[in-house]
Amino acid sequence: MRRALGLPVALALCLSLGGCTQLRYYTQAAQGQYSLWSSARPVDDWMKDPATDPRLKARLAKAQQIRRFAVDELGLPDNGSYKNYASLQRSFVLWNVVATPELSLKPLQWCFPIAGCVNYRGYYSKDDALAYAETLREQHYDVQVGGVPAYSTLGWFDDPLLSTFINYNDAELARMIFHELAHQVVYVQGDSAFNESFAVAVEEAGVQRWLAHEGSDAMRDDYARYAARRKEFLALLLKYRGQLETAYASDASDVEKRARKAQVFTGLKAEYQVLKQNWGGYAGYDRWFEQPLSNAHLASVATYNDFLPAFEKLLEEKKNFRAFYAAVHTMSLLDKPERRRVLQQLSSP
Repeated sequence: MRRALGLPVALALCLSLGGCTQLRYYTQAAQGQYSLWSSARPVDDWMKDPATDPRLKARLAKAQQIRRFAVDELGLPDNGSYKNYASLQRSFVLWNVVATPELSLKPLQWCFPIAGCVNYRGYYSKDDALAYAETLREQHYDVQVGGVPAYSTLGWFDDPLLSTFINYNDAELARMIFHELAHQVVYVQGDSAFNESFAVAVEEAGVQRWLAHEGSDAMRDDYARYAARRKEFLALLLKYRGQLETAYASDASDVEKRARKAQVFTGLKAEYQVLKQNWGGYAGYDRWFEQPLSNAHLASVATYNDFLPAFEKLLEEKKNFRAFYAAVHTMSLLDKPERRRVLQQLSSP
């Protein structure tokens, strides 16, 4: 079992890599990860403890069943991840800050020693995330702050089950675990679109297989409705993202682009209300609209989906997960332009 670095060692490493200006950020990151790891207890301990809520015991038992399925049927890592549980006194494990220029959908990037360059900056405190977001807004960036229920440490630590997602329904819990374990199989520094599209492909194929093996007809019907709503919502975001891309790439003045930007977001909000009516009032995506809409809301949409068809096709061709992982690993060794070429080729009809 991997252990977290002692806090002084972690801070010394962070300082040597990031410089003094990063001290506060790296301090909260090291403290947050250390606190998370140190508060986790083995699932067996929670199950044996008479003080543990029976409902929590049932969720932990289900998570262990899903964890075994991930290894036996999906070929995902058989390690210490998701065999411990931590109860957090907050709704999310951390909050990500995403930012873009005012008239661009290209997100800012932040670079870190292990994860490489990514399109977000994570905070274990919501207040810290909001404060940093405000400094970016003062620099005229579009900003979104979003809560994150889980994340992967890429196999460096044993990621625990968390109270932030343990009460998801069975299919959603499986999806979360499969996605985060997939990041331990293949991860390329500085290529978020590759990493996330791969993990989404694993999660979706994994949930379908898990429902076929373990789910009831009612569960499969519920998940089909969830997946249909998710697909429609994604299509909505991509539609309006495309409209913004067209506007920003035009020869219009900045004043005209700002006006068009406002029109696009007004249209997005109006069409979402129509979708909600079609869904019978389902409000699961309302939280996405809690903050004023900005480019930052749409900047990461492509990250999780642009290469999804390519990975789905590759999995279909390889016919089993182990062969699929081997092919993805081989692809990960290519330089980024060549990876893009291969993925685009796979995506072509």
